Amino acid sequence: CWIPHYTNKDLQSLFDDIRKELFVTKEELKSLCDYYFDGKGKAIRPIIVILMARALNIHSNRAGDLLPGQRALAMISEMIHTASLVHDDVIDGSDKRRGKRTINDMWGERKAILAGDLILSAASVLLARIGNNAVVKVMSQVIEDLVRGEFMQLGSKENENERFKHYLEKTFKKTASLIANSCKAVSILVTSDPEVHEIAYQYGKNVGIAFQLVDDVLDFTSGASHLGKPTAADLKLGLATGPVLFACQQFPELHAMIIRRFSSKGDVDRAWQYVLQSDGVQQTNYLAQRYCQEAIRQINRLRPSAERDALIRLTEMVLTRDK
Repeated sequence: CWIPHYTNKDLQSLFDDIRKELFVTKEELKSLCDYYFDGKGKAIRPIIVILMARALNIHSNRAGDLLPGQRALAMISEMIHTASLVHDDVIDGSDKRRGKRTINDMWGERKAILAGDLILSAASVLLARIGNNAVVKVMSQVIEDLVRGEFMQLGSKENENERFKHYLEKTFKKTASLIANSCKAVSILVTSDPEVHEIAYQYGKNVGIAFQLVDDVLDFTSGASHLGKPTAADLKLGLATGPVLFACQQFPELHAMIIRRFSSKGDVDRAWQYVLQSDGVQQTNYLAQRYCQEAIRQINRLRPSAERDALIRLTEMVLTRDK
């Protein structure tokens, strides 16, 4: 209800077009690639990209209608995101995603890796077809950031002061970079004004970080049936997210557990209890609110439009979602 009706229309045909881009002759590979493009996910990235593109077009004295390249970028953002999920699930050994079995659980790790690669290669072909070097450069940064972010997640910092910085940087690279750079890319197609590029980038960056902070909170507060994936998943993977890092300030016992990545017997349960006894969840939520306030401050610099208002309302949705 908060999305302008024509954005909904843009989205409906978007997933059909993604499936066409993934047209492969081998039937099994096709069903692998189509599996997550059923239009039943949150589609938060293409929604943001479409709204941003329309808001920027109006800001730049054009009609609001999407340019073909902007629409392609909405598809590319969802394709890169989905490819990264497929690969993440292999790395994490996950068996649930969006309330259904993961590709690696159903078809095995080898085929899951190939499916992720195929989605990524189709996104690269689509990106090249836009035919804008600046856009290619910006979107290539996303793929580099995703890989670097995954490497950062595999390691951790012993120093408590560095730990939170490491966490936020990893959060930017793994989640926010895709949203920030996709927003910047659609702005490049409509204006050469670097100030507008920066507004689009900063909105995407701040909403992206807030989105992930809320995700990290939901790992502690939402039931598994609600999230569509098991809770305490991050702790079980050895990851110390925002709520744990804040809780560590009240419960220094967590420090040793974080360093050993919750690998000793009982670590996950004890860490879970410490987080719930602390104000780690509230602090992380408060930090997410601060990022959303900055996103709103940035987007308010654009000319008023229904799309701009929808992007503002989207920040509320990011903060209040429960799955």
